[in-house]
This record gives sequence, structure tokens and C-alpha cells, in this order.
Amino acid sequence: MSKRKLKDLNVIVSGQGGDGSLTVINILADVLRGYGLRVYTERDVLSRIKGGITAATLRAYDGERLCIGSHIDLLVAFDPLAVKKHAYRLNERSVVIYDSSGGALPADTGVPAGTRLIGVPLSRHAVRTFRRDIYKNSISFAVIGRLIGLADEDMRTSFEKRFGRRGAQALKYNLDALAIGCQLADEADLPAGSGMYDVEQSGENRQHMLITGNEAVAFGFLVGGGRFFAGYPITPSTDIMEWLVKWMPKYGGVVRQAEDELSAINMAIGAALTGTRTMIATCGPGLSLMQEGIGQLGMAEIPLVVVDAQRGGPSTGLPTKPEQSDVNLMVYGGHGDFPRVVLAPGTPEECFHLTIDACNLAEKYQLPVFMALDQGLAQNLATVDPFDLDAVVVDRGKRVDAAALAGMEVYKRYAFSDDGVSPFAAPGTPNGMTLVTGNEHDEWGLVSTDPVNRVKMVDKRQKKLETMKADLPRAVEHGVDTLDLGFIGVGMTYGVILEAIDILAGQGIHAQYHQPRTLYPLLEETAAFTRRCKRVYVVEYSATAQLAKLLVAQGAEEAHLHPFLKYDGTPMRADELVQRVMSDLGISLKEVDVA
Repeated sequence: MSKRKLKDLNVIVSGQGGDGSLTVINILADVLRGYGLRVYTERDVLSRIKGGITAATLRAYDGERLCIGSHIDLLVAFDPLAVKKHAYRLNERSVVIYDSSGGALPADTGVPAGTRLIGVPLSRHAVRTFRRDIYKNSISFAVIGRLIGLADEDMRTSFEKRFGRRGAQALKYNLDALAIGCQLADEADLPAGSGMYDVEQSGENRQHMLITGNEAVAFGFLVGGGRFFAGYPITPSTDIMEWLVKWMPKYGGVVRQAEDELSAINMAIGAALTGTRTMIATCGPGLSLMQEGIGQLGMAEIPLVVVDAQRGGPSTGLPTKPEQSDVNLMVYGGHGDFPRVVLAPGTPEECFHLTIDACNLAEKYQLPVFMALDQGLAQNLATVDPFDLDAVVVDRGKRVDAAALAGMEVYKRYAFSDDGVSPFAAPGTPNGMTLVTGNEHDEWGLVSTDPVNRVKMVDKRQKKLETMKADLPRAVEHGVDTLDLGFIGVGMTYGVILEAIDILAGQGIHAQYHQPRTLYPLLEETAAFTRRCKRVYVVEYSATAQLAKLLVAQGAEEAHLHPFLKYDGTPMRADELVQRVMSDLGISLKEVDVA
């Protein structure tokens, strides 16, 4: 069997929900991370515990790739339907490991000619040895390890790390399953250390962390001074609460699981009023329930970070699938006119850093700050460099304590100011009388319907949209500075666009990716990019081009924008975007070896 040097490896493990596909991929990701490779994973799961074809994908690369590849190098299928589902991404160089416990694959799976099929009786050995077929996933891991040349000791170490905390028996069974898998791989002519792919270790990168966007948000909130979190479990944001439940109490913080989203945001409002740095996390349905509370934040000028891990909507929609169709809700939600900020990270690193920025902006300008994630960015694993915790800066804005209040002639919670921001003293601070209401109010916080005061208060709050712009996260530009072809996208479109630019460069077409990290208020640099670049593809998971329309509403050149929309619940691939661009340009795609 000839070997291929590992530069770009795409692996899918697929079967019925509950078969453990994601477990296999997560363990493999950790092993390859230890080898110094950059790793990215995606999950394709259903909104139920068991049943239905699900899949987990891993991409290992000797550089950075934050999207899935166009084809599959290795497919591990626990069910014939899994082969049929993914056959369109197989090619003559692909390998399929399928569970042959029930016999050979059916003829109608659609596997292309040249694909190597290797049957391994995974379930049969799992049931025969352990009386449970779930151990077939651990058996399959050994087969994968043989194929890509993982050392036996590294596979054992990964299992000890993963299953050791589950008890001695669980660890023993999984190690036994690993040994069975190695034996089956040997019988299938896959000798140890000499697999189809040659995995090279790179010691210089072994300090990479493996983290999801949700985990990075939670980590950023904690080290950025966050000490209160409230939420209600809802996919795909729940991981944030689960991470904080484990870690925040160790640093004096409090996490509260509320009975619903209405209670969650009201708890958060109460905590923020005490001067505690506070965050909530939800997704579309939960954010819809929170809208009255969002309005309260606007009227009472209460700082709060709101994480929206977007999923397919409306209503319950597609709970486990990616979408970016809450943009309008974040920008325009909550009745009445009041300022807010919407930030949009594209990588786990940016999830970490922008969460800290969001906390600082919320308190400095006393308003809600939204973090626009999506299911993919929120839940997919990726390797990142360790975060520099020494560089974290906490800015609490115009907070005043008892000493500062003692030196003030008078304290007015909503005092008019040149920048629209008033001093804030936590309730109970001596000489810091605080009145909070959802009604319009005067500088003291007393309810007021005076027309002159009303205009002054609205203008005061809106003034923040201008004064804050110097502090908002700037856009990042990637690729070649060109006036001919550009891209704009946020969230999990980040990796797709970057790879598309690389592929286009191989076709002799140069492009630039303008990555806005602040969606609202839009910075002039983003609008200017759309004016100077003749053709700009706005790449988004939305049926109605919400991002593109938001750009136009804030000064972008509509005639130059070309929406690239996907809303079928599946992740984008770079080749899809490249094909659209080439088709629009009337250029045929040259044969190149791309992932």
C-alpha cells in the first residue's frame, strides 16, 4: 500500500446518533494536536439523543484551515446509510472503513470507482467481547490510527486521558477495544506505523490548545473580570454555561441556571446593577424572549454582554445547524431607539479577545453588547495558540466609588455629558443615590415626560454611537489588496473565505477578504471597502441577506455587493464559493489538487 505524506487530511466518522462518532473525532483531534498539526472539527448531529445519521468531521493540516475540505480522505461508517450520505464527497483516492458485521455494503451506496473499501466487523467484536456495540467506536479508532500511522503508545495515552476519569472498568474496556481494533487493522493489512498517510510530528507547535468558540468566550469572560452569568440551557450556547459552572466559582463568581430566558436576563440585569461584570448566552428563540429585558438595558443604561450562538430559525428551527439569521434581531431588537454594539468574531482566538472587548465596551459605554456567534464557531473545535493572559486589560469606564463621590458636588446617575456617558456608582454606595426605571427619566432617574428632557435623554444615549467608535474592534484584511474582487463575511465563513482566496490565487485570480469584527455601529473602513472594490461577495448563512442589507443600511455600496447565501443547514465549503465566483466571472476552473 502506497503512502501519502500528510499535508491535508479530512476524516469523517459517521453512523446512527449515539454511535459515538464525535467521541472518535475528538480523541483523534487531541492526538494530532499533540503531533503539532493544526486541527479543525465539525459536527453534524440531529436534535435528538439517538437515531438518524450523524457525523463528525476532522481536518488536520500543516497550516491553518478553519473549514472542512471538499473531499473525504477517510470515511469510517458504522452504518451503510452513512456511506450513502457522504458518497458524493468520495473520490478515487478515498478510503472507506465500514462495519461489515452485517455483510458487504449494498450496491446502491453510490461510492465512486476507485474508492478503497475495507470491511471491518466492528459491531460483531464489540458485542461479542463487551456485550455492547458502543465499543465499536473505540475499535474503529485503532483502525484509523493504523491508517494514518499513529503510534500505539500515543493511542493508549489518548484513551487513558479520555476514559481514565470514568473509572477503572470503563478505561479497561476501552483499552481492550483499542487492542482489538489494532488486531483487526493488522488483519486488514494495515501494519502499525506504516499507514496510508504519513503523520509527521512537529514539536514546535505542541503547545497549541484545542478549544471551541463557546469555551473561548467563557474563558475570555472569566479572565476579563466577569463574575456573574445567568442562562437557560439552549443549543448551541449551553457549553458556555457548562464551562463557567466548572470554573467561575473557583474565582469568586456566580453562575445561575434560570427557569427560562425571561428570568435569566432579569437576573443578569440585577447583577449588572450592582456593578458586577455580567454576561448571558442564548440563541434565537431565547433572545426573542429576552427582548423586553434588552429594552430595559437600553433605557436604564445597564451594561451587559449578550452572546447569541445563532442556529437555524425561525421558532425551534434547526437547533443543531448553523445559520446567521439573527443579525437583524441583535441590531434592531428591543422596541424604541437606543444604542448597542454587535461584535462578530471569526475564530476561537477572536471569541476570547472580543469577549473581553465586549465586557469593556459594555461597562465603559453602559449599554448591551452582543456577541454574534453561530453554531459552527460556537461548537467546532480548533487548535489555537495559548492566550496571553498578561495582556488582558479591564476597563470599567466611569465607575465611581465612595471616595470619588465624596469629592463630587452632586451625583446624578444620568447626568448629561459630552460623550453621552454618565458616572456610575453601585447602589448602596454612600452619597450615590440610584433610581432605576424603565420609564423615561431625568438626570436623577426620576420619571419624566417633559418633551425637552425626552429629546435630550434620547440624544444623550444615541451620542454613544459616535463617541465609542475609536474603541470598537477594527476590521482585519486578508489576501491581496485589489480593487477587483473582495469578500466580506463573519463567523464560520472566515475559514471558507480564506481557503477560497487561496484556491482562486491558484487560478491566477487575486482577491481580498475584509473581515469586519464590528457589525454595529459599522465602521467607515468597511463601507469604504465596498466602495473601492468593484465586486464584493457578502458570504453569509441567511436566506434574506441580512448582513448584506445591514451593510447597505450603514453606507456600503449596494451596487458592488453580491450576496452568497446558504441556509440549508449544512456548512459551506470553499469549493462552493470558488465555483460561484468563477461562474460569475465566466472563467472555467482549472484542474488543481485542492482539499
